[in-house]
Amino acid sequence: MIYLDNAATCKPYLELLDLFNEIEKDYFANAQSYHQLGLLSLEHLKKARKKILTSLNISQTHLAIFLSSATEANNLALKGYALKYQKRGKHIILSNIEHPSVIETCLQLKEEFGFELTFLEVNEQGMINLDDLKKALKKSTILVSIMAVNNETGSINLINEIAALVHQKSLAAFHVDVTQAIGKIHLNYQNIDMFSFSGHKINGLKGSGALVIRKNISLLPLLSGGQQEYGFRSATSSVALASTLAEAVVISLEKMKKNLAHVKTLNNLLHEHLSKRKDIKINSPSNGSPFIFNFSLLNKKASVVVEALSNEQIYVSSFSACQSNNKGFSYVVKALGRTELEAQNTIRVSFDYNSTKEDVLAFLKAFENIIERIKG
Repeated sequence: MIYLDNAATCKPYLELLDLFNEIEKDYFANAQSYHQLGLLSLEHLKKARKKILTSLNISQTHLAIFLSSATEANNLALKGYALKYQKRGKHIILSNIEHPSVIETCLQLKEEFGFELTFLEVNEQGMINLDDLKKALKKSTILVSIMAVNNETGSINLINEIAALVHQKSLAAFHVDVTQAIGKIHLNYQNIDMFSFSGHKINGLKGSGALVIRKNISLLPLLSGGQQEYGFRSATSSVALASTLAEAVVISLEKMKKNLAHVKTLNNLLHEHLSKRKDIKINSPSNGSPFIFNFSLLNKKASVVVEALSNEQIYVSSFSACQSNNKGFSYVVKALGRTELEAQNTIRVSFDYNSTKEDVLAFLKAFENIIERIKG
């Protein structure tokens, strides 16, 4: 088996499975219970929060809210902040290639609560223009949400520069979806007001995620009925999932430099071979995240190729597994200036530390054979 769909989900670190079982076995008590075992569970929960914040150098300024996923984190950040502070203004700025959990959440705020949205277009590299952002900011802007790394193409936004502009020119909060960035590329988290991520994209466990916010920010909870997670998310906390998430962050950050160099060699190898072909168009920018390589087939159906690769136990994807539009094309790739046909026939190869040179070569060999074999 060759697994090259790591932007969709990653194989968990084996030590995290052991940690999960250990916590569930020994510290299964409710962290809100006032007996000894409950207090021990609470200590592990506090330890997990501290571990995340300390590893990102923001323990003095931010707090971590444990959630089930980046999707939940994006929903809580956007709805929670917008509805809490709507008296200050009802204008939100986002890019037109955000994750569906950001776009659809903002559309819901518009349709059901009367918020005004400004979608910033991106250039061919998938980056927003800072001048466009500057022009879009106004007195009623209360929230700006720009992803760090795009989940389909790997394009990277200038988060430090965007944060500085938002804070200099407005009173808006700056939210970043860092799901494809944390533990993979360097970011200065101190400049970000709120950021979302999930565990399973950094070799953690599904069902774990977090929203990290500045300590002076409040949110309207999406779930009521308890005071867990600072009152922002009522539900019994999973100490085991929180612990594995924190450990996944620490491990990924410790290995980031080594993993980044390794994945760059794989991305370069793939680019070297595919850039020679005249029947594809590369969509991932050269300055993007090396963990993601996206290209369009110009005269073949991507769905047919992906299925044929799957039959050979080589696993890649077409457009985002989270994308819910039924148009049958990638709105992200189309936003780069590609045709609808090119946006329909995209293939995404995505790496992690487990990926090898042999995986890439096997993919290339199978891909070339399949292209020769199929008619369209």
